[in-house]
Amino acid sequence: MIPLPPTDPRGGRAAEDAPRRLSRRRLAAESSRAQTRPTPLGEAPIATALITHPACLGHDPGAYHPECPDRLRAVLRALEHESFADLLREAAPQATIEQLARAHPQDYVEAILNIRPDGDEHIALDADTVMSAGSAEAILRASGGAVLGVDAVMEGWARAAFVAVRPPGHHAEPARPCGFCLFNNVAVAAQHARARWNLTRVAVVDFDVHHGNGTQAMFGNDPNLFYASSHQWPCYPGTGHPSERGVADNIVNVILAPGTGSVVFRQGWDGTILPALDAFAPELLVISAGFDAHKADPLANLLLDERDYAWITAELMRIAARHTGGRIVSVLEGGYDLDALAASATAHVRTLMQG
Repeated sequence: MIPLPPTDPRGGRAAEDAPRRLSRRRLAAESSRAQTRPTPLGEAPIATALITHPACLGHDPGAYHPECPDRLRAVLRALEHESFADLLREAAPQATIEQLARAHPQDYVEAILNIRPDGDEHIALDADTVMSAGSAEAILRASGGAVLGVDAVMEGWARAAFVAVRPPGHHAEPARPCGFCLFNNVAVAAQHARARWNLTRVAVVDFDVHHGNGTQAMFGNDPNLFYASSHQWPCYPGTGHPSERGVADNIVNVILAPGTGSVVFRQGWDGTILPALDAFAPELLVISAGFDAHKADPLANLLLDERDYAWITAELMRIAARHTGGRIVSVLEGGYDLDALAASATAHVRTLMQG
């Protein structure tokens, strides 16, 4: 791939300096472990990794597009607060073609990566999904960050990982970009967990306000993959009805009417999704962490706030503690009000750090 110049997400010191410095802590943790096998359950340290890359800012869908680089800037700026000093900060690598092709047909992967707009040119793949000169590296880093998150928790140098990347991925179908998404980052992570770490049962749960049609399409026919989502209904993309249940009830959808707030959201998870996830007993838990169900978000009409994201994170951690040794990989999806996104993401990460 043609390397693109690094971008500074803060407009100041180089964004890659912090990951480079803190990676020594990762190397020290790794040096005492065999990297070809997972750390035994229960032995992972209480640490959370923050995985990101400045190239994810280079994906530019154009002026006024809601999925803008400032989304990631807002999250990273909030995570620079001193209360997050113990995060293990790592630079997301580029995903390989082999890793991507476990979730998407290889010809689709290569076709997307061969779209290389010049300069300020934008190429629209559909009404919502646009590529710019920096998009190819951004999507490679986004999926690569999710892969590194899996390796982080399986190698044992982190208990949980928050992958702060863009563009998001849960709408990307096997061979079709959709809804701002080009590669399905969480599906790539799940398949990597199975291919490298010989895991069988991997779960993805999704609290983005929009249904992850792409993840459901990739998981629905595999009984050893589990996907559950709460989402506004009716709303884009129009999928995710509770009747869509997969081949072995491995798909669970909870629909939320416009105007739904905390009580009904929590009931949906506590009464439906969490028991199904617990029964599935995953070996690894991956989260599609979208924060656009927040009451301030402009793209939907749910009424959640930061306390709801802290609550669902803690509930998922309890299930992970029972089945995965606490291992969780959380990957950023939506969230389009910058202040609400930053506050919600920090509530989520702060809860993950409590181990």
